[in-house]
Amino acid sequence: MAKKGNRVQVILECTEHKQSGQPGTSRYITTKNRKNTPDRMELKKFNAVLKKYTVHKEIK
Repeated sequence: MAKKGNRVQVILECTEHKQSGQPGTSRYITTKNRKNTPDRMELKKFNAVLKKYTVHKEIK
């Protein structure tokens, strides 16, 4: 049986998009090493609807 890896897929969602009131959401899918970063990730990513870089936080 294969060993379960430490790398998992995570979804990053924009924090500013909800307050803007515009329809839709800005989400990115990436991977992280569960062993090195056990807490939730925060990255600055581009939001195409707002046309600027915003903070995206890991959900779920």
